Amino acid sequence: MFELSQDHEDFRMVVRDFAEKEVAPNIAKWDAAAYFPTDLVPKMGHLGLFGLVVPEEYGGAGDAGDFTSLCVAIEELGRVDQSIGITLSAGVGLGINPILTYGTEEQKQRFLPDLVAGRALAGFGLTEPEAGSDAGATRTRAVRDGDEWVLNGAKAFITNSGTDITSVVTVTARTGTNEDGSPQVSAIMVPAGTTGFVVEPAYHKLGWHVSDTHGLTFEDCRVPADHLLGEEGEGFKQFLKTLDDGRIAISALAVGCAQACLELATDYAKTRTAFGRPIGVNQGVSFQLADLAVMVEGARLLTYKAAWLKDELHAGKRSVKEVKQAAAIAKLYSTEAAVTATRIATQVFGGNGFMEEYPVARFYRDAKILEIGEGTSEVQRMLIARGLGLPA
Repeated sequence: MFELSQDHEDFRMVVRDFAEKEVAPNIAKWDAAAYFPTDLVPKMGHLGLFGLVVPEEYGGAGDAGDFTSLCVAIEELGRVDQSIGITLSAGVGLGINPILTYGTEEQKQRFLPDLVAGRALAGFGLTEPEAGSDAGATRTRAVRDGDEWVLNGAKAFITNSGTDITSVVTVTARTGTNEDGSPQVSAIMVPAGTTGFVVEPAYHKLGWHVSDTHGLTFEDCRVPADHLLGEEGEGFKQFLKTLDDGRIAISALAVGCAQACLELATDYAKTRTAFGRPIGVNQGVSFQLADLAVMVEGARLLTYKAAWLKDELHAGKRSVKEVKQAAAIAKLYSTEAAVTATRIATQVFGGNGFMEEYPVARFYRDAKILEIGEGTSEVQRMLIARGLGLPA
């Protein structure tokens, strides 16, 4: 029977305690001010959250950690606030993971210790103003000029890219043309503060107000040639693998959102009275919460099955194809369940659900992006169909 280990459940309680003590008392004011709490990141690093999939030589947990533990941490942070959850998810999956997977030893030694400790954050620049789901339409270019790459272009919606502690952003760029005429895409690391690397003003977003999100512009931005991440021309393959892991992490974030809505709405239904009795006695309310409980359970099982397969892949026991399919299934179901969960919770709260003083309003705003980021629901359906052998 599939279940999380006792170590995972004990770790869950550690992260839950942290989230309830360090995040919950402050999140309403942070959200209202669209304030990114920089000082929270080192605390998360001290707890070991950024190093759960990182070897000990770079300050990580080594054999004591795994991808499943990372998903537990993301779920528990996301149960209190989605912005803090995505800060961890993107910080590891999009910031640390590409460097850990494809970086040279020098690159790892330079960036990973600070990222793992929470002294720094890293971003990953894939999406562009005209290239989202169609990542092959990347227009940012990098031209080799002696011992440097010269970048020109723009990226959009990049998480953790403009904080006071952002150290580097890995960006995808065209570096040539393949034999079949398709663009050759490579990944290049651009340290914060590099001349020509412009961080645009933060977006005014519907949700994830506490998460740091910016557009990026590169204007004759020069970086040393050794800042190429992995092999030249392999950027497309690299970010596809990065997104597979990210989809499982976003699923965990969605589970946290749905779990919070279930808890909040259930408690409210027990105490809110109408016509002289708690509203939870009405089937119109209780049946919706029963459905929500089923969705939470299904989303959690799909997510942790995918995380388990990822850990099994790392141990050489599973195939990339299995993980890719499980990640797409988990991401599709969990994120759509989270959006439905916020709608149900808001409805149960009635007029109070429309008031920002109640957390369900924040979760309602935060949930929609889950169906978009790390590959839209439409892209997940396409991937799942392909996994079934269909010519999608």
